[in-house]
Amino acid sequence: MNYKINELFETIQGEGSFTGQPSIFIRLQGCPVGCSWCDTKHTWDISVDDQVTPASMLTKTEETSHWANFSPKDILALVNEKKFNAKHIVITGGEPCMVDLTPLCQLFEQQGYSTQIETSGTYEIITTDKCWVTVSPKINMRGGYKILSTAMARANEIKHPVATDQHIDELKALLAEHKVKDTAIYLQPISQKKRATDLAIATCIANNWRLSVQVHKYIGIE
Repeated sequence: MNYKINELFETIQGEGSFTGQPSIFIRLQGCPVGCSWCDTKHTWDISVDDQVTPASMLTKTEETSHWANFSPKDILALVNEKKFNAKHIVITGGEPCMVDLTPLCQLFEQQGYSTQIETSGTYEIITTDKCWVTVSPKINMRGGYKILSTAMARANEIKHPVATDQHIDELKALLAEHKVKDTAIYLQPISQKKRATDLAIATCIANNWRLSVQVHKYIGIE
């Protein structure tokens, strides 16, 4: 099986439960959800005109919609070739759950890595039992996709972007609908604006939830 890879790099995880964890990010191409505040819109479309060689994809110096096909073994070989030190894999996008992620996660877990998926919750999550699943539910987005009960049930953590009280109300309605229990709930201010941050802090305290502040953006790393 091949995966359409837009980026592969080593950095520090800046969000959710693994904040501060050295991580290898595998960014997949393709997402029809259509979030207005998305900061990776270059990963939305899958065009054959944007397909490049693996070598070309790896030499990109700016964000582009260019992608290349990699098998799980190709990705593992690349990670070994680059001598990355991180032992935590983060599969993101785009919307990574558009494809079966089991072969990719299974291979890395067999090599002693931990794996994590960041998904919108609008696609079935097909992965290993050990994989940590972060659902960042994208509610009423342009693409018209619904949040799946199976995705909410599989989530190890729920990380919800917020800017207004409406976003809080939408999350509470979603949690009530899907009867989520014993799952870490994170609020993540959109665009690091003070109003959104203040709202997130107050709501986290009121509900005993957690705050995710996108540390990587504050310290200026990818």
